[in-house]
Amino acid sequence: MPPSIRKLTGRIGAVVEGVDLTAPPDPSTITTLRQALDEHKAIVFDQVRLDNAGQERVAGWFGELTTAHPNVPATDGTTNVLAVDSETSKSNEWHTDVTFVVNPPQLTTLRSIVTPPYGGETLIANAAAAYRDLPGPLRALADSLRVVHTNQYDYARPSGASALREEYDRVFVSTPYETEHPLVRVHPLTGERGLFIGGFAKRIVGLSGVESADLLRILQSYVTRPENVLRWAWAPDQLLIFDNRITQHYGVDNYDDHPRRLNRVTVAGDVPVGVDGRRSEQLVGDASHYSKVLEVAAR
Repeated sequence: MPPSIRKLTGRIGAVVEGVDLTAPPDPSTITTLRQALDEHKAIVFDQVRLDNAGQERVAGWFGELTTAHPNVPATDGTTNVLAVDSETSKSNEWHTDVTFVVNPPQLTTLRSIVTPPYGGETLIANAAAAYRDLPGPLRALADSLRVVHTNQYDYARPSGASALREEYDRVFVSTPYETEHPLVRVHPLTGERGLFIGGFAKRIVGLSGVESADLLRILQSYVTRPENVLRWAWAPDQLLIFDNRITQHYGVDNYDDHPRRLNRVTVAGDVPVGVDGRRSEQLVGDASHYSKVLEVAAR
């Protein structure tokens, strides 16, 4: 039987049932999952019973893996698994993964390892729906702009941090990266346009810092409209996959001091392309050790 796809909200998210993630993949199943990601932007599997190697294998159905992170070491002796652990970092800011490199991951997988008794949800926002929500004049302006993203930005910096969190922050920014991306990215598989901004976006090319902050705040408010957001409450043994090309996400810090850990594996992506056909450009840093470039021509 083909997989069952059940929508979670009108604009983003679906639960997938009827797929054995421990079995060798069937090509038609992988095609169905890719189509579900194209349509719903985020898909969830329950009771997956995967270990790190199993998560890497499933992520590999969608393409070549990146290493864990350009700066942060992999976990548990692996190469590709990054621990999203409340002991070291609480990523409670809207962002798209690793947009400070020239080819951010095409998709992200998160697997629940330790879940708090309450809170700790992951929010995922549909950046294509946000773009479609823009008034015409603002959409035309966004189409014309480019944005510099960097890891040297106020991202995931805990207040009153423990020594572990301070060390994580130091490692995160230890090698600087800076990339100029189109503000509106054209998805290479669907042709959809999405707002490509988030927590690593530092400034809009040609605007002052104050002007950049004001305009990014306005555009970001469309991404995080409740209608565009899936709020996923974690349970043990779940796998969440989302399209990193056209979403943002946020880990909600509402679980007090309870431990929370998700393991992350990401899949190598292409260089973003804007409405005008221009590709992103790396300005500072070389992340070739982190990810190969997927060659995909945008529509």
